Amino acid sequence: QVQLVESGGGSVQAGGSVRLSCAASGSGYTPSTYCMGWFRQAPGKEREAVATLYAGGGSPYYVDSVKGRFTASQGNAKSTLYLQMNNLNPEDTAMYYCAAVPSRNVDYCYRVIRAVSWSYWGQGTQVTVSS
Repeated sequence: QVQLVESGGGSVQAGGSVRLSCAASGSGYTPSTYCMGWFRQAPGKEREAVATLYAGGGSPYYVDSVKGRFTASQGNAKSTLYLQMNNLNPEDTAMYYCAAVPSRNVDYCYRVIRAVSWSYWGQGTQVTVSS
């Protein structure tokens, strides 16, 4: 079992920045055996991948709409996942979720962008961007 707890989020004006954190824990969690990711879901829309990465190390995948504005990274122990979001716009308003799925395949972590494929989820944290 893996537990994921997000923090951060809140309300910000367009052009502002927010940083999200996700702490992964549990007896089943070993970074080298998991993909980690950030997803978001706006009202009336499907949950979409924002950034995914292999928790053992490597560059993240980003959805086109956030490239150049969002940065996913890990803490030194690779048990914490961050999402730095800059130059936010109202279209970024959504509930943001941290997620994990077992995999030792780095390429799989870049391809598994459908939410239904992910095994573990945090409770979500709201980000609201006003114009």
